[in-house]
Amino acid sequence: MHYLCAMTDIKQSGYLIAICTVPDQATASLLADKLVSAGLAACVNIVPGIQSVYAWQGKIEQDNELLLMIKTKSSVFSELEQLILQHHPYELPEIIAVSIEAGSTAYLDWINNAVGTKHAS
Repeated sequence: MHYLCAMTDIKQSGYLIAICTVPDQATASLLADKLVSAGLAACVNIVPGIQSVYAWQGKIEQDNELLLMIKTKSSVFSELEQLILQHHPYELPEIIAVSIEAGSTAYLDWINNAVGTKHAS
């Protein structure tokens, strides 16, 4: 049996996908550029067409949003969160992260090399 990619057990290595919703393309592009340029993310996927339904200040709200899927490391999550809070227009932006349980070794190595390195914007 041949495997195309080696897989790595990530539980102890600290790779994350951080998730953040934004109201528009301009905010999505701004945050994605700032996160990657600052070396806080290796990649940010901008997913359009999200319909969010949520409870806010005693009412049920519905908004069209975009979703940011941010590939990063747990060691920079605090800085990533601060950057988002500094530039996000919402009073309470969604900033959550889930651990990457496993992934191809080459892709995770790429995240490792990209995060923590400032890049030109």
